[in-house]
Amino acid sequence: MANLLIIESPSKIGTIKSCLGSGYKVVASIGHVRDLPKSTLGVDIDNDFEPKYINIRGKGDLIKELKKEAKAASKVFLATDPDREGEAISWHLVQALDLPDEKVKRVTFNELTKTAIKTAIKNPRDIDMDTVNAQQARRILDRIVGYKLSPYLWKRVKSGLSAGRVQSVATRIIVEREDEIRAFTPSEYWTIEAKLQGGDKEVLVARFFGDKKNKIELANEAEAMKVVSAVEGGEFVVKNVKKALRQKNPLPPFTTSTMQQEASKKLGFHSQRIMKVAQELYEGISLGSEHGGVHGLITYMRTDSLRVSDEAANSAREYIVSKYGDRYYPETRRVYKTKANAQDAHEAIRPTDVTLEPDMIKARLTNDQYKLYKLIWSRFVASQMASAEIDTVNADIESAGYIFHSSGYSVKFAGYMSIYEESEDENTQSGYSEKDKKTKLPSLTNGESLKASAVLPEQHFTEPPPRYTEASLIKFLEEKGIGRPSTFTPIITTIIARGYVKREGKSLVATQLGEITTRLMVAKFPTIVDYGFTANIEDKLDEIENGDETLLSVLKNFYGDFSESLEAAMADSEGDGFELAVEETDIICEKCQSKMIVKEGRYGKFAACPNYPKCKNTKPLTAPKMEEKEKPEAVSGEKCENCGADMVVRTGKFGSFLACSNYPKCKTTKQITKDIGVACPKCGAKVIQKHGRNKSVFYSCERYPDCDFSSWDMPAGEKCPDCCEPLFVKKGKNIAYCKKEGCTFKKEIEIKE
Repeated sequence: MANLLIIESPSKIGTIKSCLGSGYKVVASIGHVRDLPKSTLGVDIDNDFEPKYINIRGKGDLIKELKKEAKAASKVFLATDPDREGEAISWHLVQALDLPDEKVKRVTFNELTKTAIKTAIKNPRDIDMDTVNAQQARRILDRIVGYKLSPYLWKRVKSGLSAGRVQSVATRIIVEREDEIRAFTPSEYWTIEAKLQGGDKEVLVARFFGDKKNKIELANEAEAMKVVSAVEGGEFVVKNVKKALRQKNPLPPFTTSTMQQEASKKLGFHSQRIMKVAQELYEGISLGSEHGGVHGLITYMRTDSLRVSDEAANSAREYIVSKYGDRYYPETRRVYKTKANAQDAHEAIRPTDVTLEPDMIKARLTNDQYKLYKLIWSRFVASQMASAEIDTVNADIESAGYIFHSSGYSVKFAGYMSIYEESEDENTQSGYSEKDKKTKLPSLTNGESLKASAVLPEQHFTEPPPRYTEASLIKFLEEKGIGRPSTFTPIITTIIARGYVKREGKSLVATQLGEITTRLMVAKFPTIVDYGFTANIEDKLDEIENGDETLLSVLKNFYGDFSESLEAAMADSEGDGFELAVEETDIICEKCQSKMIVKEGRYGKFAACPNYPKCKNTKPLTAPKMEEKEKPEAVSGEKCENCGADMVVRTGKFGSFLACSNYPKCKTTKQITKDIGVACPKCGAKVIQKHGRNKSVFYSCERYPDCDFSSWDMPAGEKCPDCCEPLFVKKGKNIAYCKKEGCTFKKEIEIKE
């Protein structure tokens, strides 16, 4: 009997199969198979918070099939993701499939490579119930908050609202930043730049600092012009020149948080997009026979650890020395210290094979995959390289008793900067700011006299703190200990989906709903939205995972204070001024002559009479659709083969079609087809695009039914380089993929219009 290996994602199957061989059958649970019911609380609070798990609707057939496979297997390896959620999924699989303990083995893969997978199979373990309980505690806490608080929000703010434990805190962060911006009062200040030159030397720029005693802040024009009048036309004397050779160290490899921040800033990706692409790189990409077939390109992407395995560090050293030379590798291996509150369950995010340079495999990756892989690869290699050496020079220049500063630098030895440049805020963390211009000052000597070609005062006003972007919000959440690597993206996705926050460009802005809800939560449930309390809950979950705390004690301690706050809030029936502002329209209710207001229902916004329930009049906000007979008919350019009249485009129950313009005298109809310029993969004739039921689009051979080729996905007109099967493109995508079972080849492709 073969062994059965159960994973979460079906997209990993091809990668893992290629590493294990025929002795293992690999199947996917497609995420969780059990969860708390959606329609009820699902937690027996009076019976030690016992959860009432049920099989997820729609997973019955899958569970039945998995049971059958497990019964036939000699051993069942549970290889769900190596984190709390993955551990819990493995435990739920044991319960749902009725697996005997002696038959079950738990294995985890930090990377999907042949070595890592085979090593994991040789070293199985039992399911870690402490980790499972940490996940259960989070799930139960979130369920209690969501199901107990939501009815209160329905009563006080708006029906249909959903409360979340960590999401409420994230919304508060964005709301409070909006409050800071509104309360901000700009202050005037001035700067002065002097353009100086001595002899035949290059022009250098010096900035006003103060006098010989102190730094001086110029608050207005009068103060600035006093300095300008004193130094204009006068002599500038170099008083103090400091030169130094400074070492600039590389930053550590990525954690989930730093990867999301840097990919957001450098690539412009939203966090959800970043994690989707990272998942694809982890699960495996078909690199062709020349690179070993299907290959997981990065280690597990949900981590807060900076640890790097000895094997990976040694591989990086060999690569750096062979590629760049001995000078580019430090005297001793770099080891980065992980933060004290990090779980450190996995390594930092790194390439699984450092010799797979991004440009070497670019043709096998989508554009997004290439960009993110290059970022991860470059950051990791740079983190193991020698420091850069920077020549710096700082000069104090005096005129009329005032001091001006000038500084610059040049790169003496690039070191790790040969392949990776930090973003601006990371530069600041590593001791360098973009304010230091990448310029080399002309050689200066103490006592040297310079002349000013221009002295330029400039007015400025202080600016309010910037709105959060996804990158800066993730950074703040991490610094405050709110959430963990696997939760950052769901937090942001949820608060946007629920309408508490919206995107404006790259910024996250609180909506009116978000502000009202946050103010209510702060007033009635200050503990729930307290930063320190939320961070402390995260620490308690970590303690459960480490075996230092129990699930029951954490839940009891939380629920005591929470239930008291909820009971007091529900008993308070007085209005608190947390109502949403009414949005008026220009539509007049013809029944009572009132101005109608905007309401929102399950199908979107509509206009409603403000005198509800006395007047129940409603209207759509959009203009009514034209009747079908009023719509102008588009002439297709084709003639009716029966009567010679024009064929026109019409829309019916199943989509658009061509019909004779003489209807009903002539009832000739014809499908709308389109030549997509691709040969049929079966017979070589043309493939045409057709319209099917429910306005759907599909593709078939023009010789149909003589040739029976048809597909919902568009043929790409190319064959898979791995298995020679035709490639296809899904609707709305520009990725060509292979349909053959077990083949995971895909690549970016230009779709012909």
